[in-house]
Amino acid sequence: MRISDFWRLMDDEFGSAYSHVLAADLVLGQLGGRTAAEALAAGIPPKSVWLAVCDIQDVPQERRWGKDREPRG
Repeated sequence: MRISDFWRLMDDEFGSAYSHVLAADLVLGQLGGRTAAEALAAGIPPKSVWLAVCDIQDVPQERRWGKDREPRG
């Protein structure tokens, strides 16, 4: 997963404004007490960060990979 995919999933699930607040403020125990933004800056894979956010925010399994999108043509 790329960082751009991480942000797309965050925006899809939490909205574009709140996703950035959440990434900056929510401390993730699974990632050593870092926020999502700190974890990404430290080089933790975006997929691991996303799944940690999903776990702490109780995102249902069926929504963890975002909205279905039409392929670009």
